[in-house]
Amino acid sequence: MSTLAHSVSDTSTMLRRQLKHMLRYPSLTLMLVGMPVVFLLLFVYVFGGTIGDGLGGPTGGREAYLTYLTPGMLLMAIVAAVQGTAISVAMDMTEGIVDRFRTMSIARVSVLTGHVIASMIQSFLCMVVLMAVAVAIGFRPEADALGWLGLVGVLALISFGLTWLTVGLGMTAKTVEEASNTPMPLMLLPFLGSAFVPTDSMPTAIQYFADYQPFTPFIEVTRSLLFGNAVDGVNLALTVAWSLAFALIGYLVSKKKFNKR
Repeated sequence: MSTLAHSVSDTSTMLRRQLKHMLRYPSLTLMLVGMPVVFLLLFVYVFGGTIGDGLGGPTGGREAYLTYLTPGMLLMAIVAAVQGTAISVAMDMTEGIVDRFRTMSIARVSVLTGHVIASMIQSFLCMVVLMAVAVAIGFRPEADALGWLGLVGVLALISFGLTWLTVGLGMTAKTVEEASNTPMPLMLLPFLGSAFVPTDSMPTAIQYFADYQPFTPFIEVTRSLLFGNAVDGVNLALTVAWSLAFALIGYLVSKKKFNKR
């Protein structure tokens, strides 16, 4: 068997391991799926009437805010899922299973790539559930087939980058508790971007940060694709650049920590 085929086979085995963990211990998955849904319902039904009037005028209301909010909540769903990845990686690193893997004839990269692929599957599960809830309460996307294809590709790229970043955070954590806390800034960034309100409504200093932090281009590209609008080239370039940068940083940190251990 070639080295590539060996790595693919081992990655498949590690992926099955992670998926079985998700099935046998569903509480974490349910929490990760439920968190963005709770945020969606909370903001739409508690704050949506007032904020929606500000976005769409007196006739805006909750419907206008649901339309604005949902693209940002898709990114919140990814962030929720990757938080679980950091915890899962830290558990492997602190409970000794990785030391057992080292004694086996397996490709080292497969241990981490199994986590990454499983996390991306979990991310899309979170997004599908969130989208279903959003549609059930009145969200109506306008994307055509090409737009949906582009949306899936963009969300996969973002998920890939953030997943590798949180794998790196999980590898550097000394305890599972630390791994559950270190990705928390990722959960805050959408609040300081265009997920919940337009950035031009913010004070100047906060607006400057909001316009140039990674999640704002993520959200704006997602919003454009969902509604069939032309995607801003700068936002698309920033989305690709930030996603690849996150993936590269996470991969290099993870590789260094894994080999050092």
